[in-house]
Amino acid sequence: MTKVVGVRFRNVGKIYYFSPKDYEIKTGDHVIVETARGIEYGKVVLAPREVGEEDVVHPLKEVLRVATKEDDEREAQNRVREREAFKICQKKIREHGLEMKLIDAEYTFDNNKVLFYFTADGRIDFRQLVKDLAAIFKTRIELRQIGVRDETKILGGIGICGRCLCCHTYLSEFAPVSIKMAKEQNLSLNQTKISGVCGRLMCCLKNEQETYEELNKKLPGLGDTVTTPDGLTGTVHSVNVLRQRVKVIVEINDEKEIQEFPVDDLKFRPRKKKVKVSEKELKELGNLEDKKGDSKLND
Repeated sequence: MTKVVGVRFRNVGKIYYFSPKDYEIKTGDHVIVETARGIEYGKVVLAPREVGEEDVVHPLKEVLRVATKEDDEREAQNRVREREAFKICQKKIREHGLEMKLIDAEYTFDNNKVLFYFTADGRIDFRQLVKDLAAIFKTRIELRQIGVRDETKILGGIGICGRCLCCHTYLSEFAPVSIKMAKEQNLSLNQTKISGVCGRLMCCLKNEQETYEELNKKLPGLGDTVTTPDGLTGTVHSVNVLRQRVKVIVEINDEKEIQEFPVDDLKFRPRKKKVKVSEKELKELGNLEDKKGDSKLND
């Protein structure tokens, strides 16, 4: 077992492990650590704890120090400088006529590097732009192209649920999301109803997937034959997954009618249902499905 603390560098960025050494560190403290990008200022989100060796990326780097008042002031100054750097970079992008959208600018704590995050439809030749920026800022420049999911994560917004976006408030990493999840949850495969602000499938589909999979195991499939408590044989018309109720078409006195029953009152042969998405549905949904995600912020 190895003692570590979890440190985060962006508001909802990935959590990285560092050795706390002999420092007394608690959740909410700010610390100075060394990363692949240089000296960084981060926030402790996981208090010191023991984790297995398999969860640690070696060599495990140490916390250099708990942030001092001077460190806090320097970090605040960097935030101000980032806003100015953002404006300068935007101006240079317009001067060079580049088809790219600047999303964010970020200074490393030691001012050894300035990172600019942008989105673009294709590859961009920004070599001359980098030379101009390096001449202005007198430091290393890195331009990093990110995807639409990362753009939304940085900028934030309000989802169709009326709450702040999950990716901007608590979601550290993007989970794979697929069209099959929407179909498993009996959602309308309407592009406007199942896509988020970023234009990709909503991340919350993943949050509810396990629950729907478990509930669906207890339900018959549409068109299956079931036996009602009265001993009648009927065909499944529809199911309500969350309420665990089934509407069944039964024949009474040569007339067909729909009756609703709790699934526990019905007798049927369980079967392993496979959710299939037709090629037509995939074509209509276009490029919504994003199984691997497009996060590049934590590379």
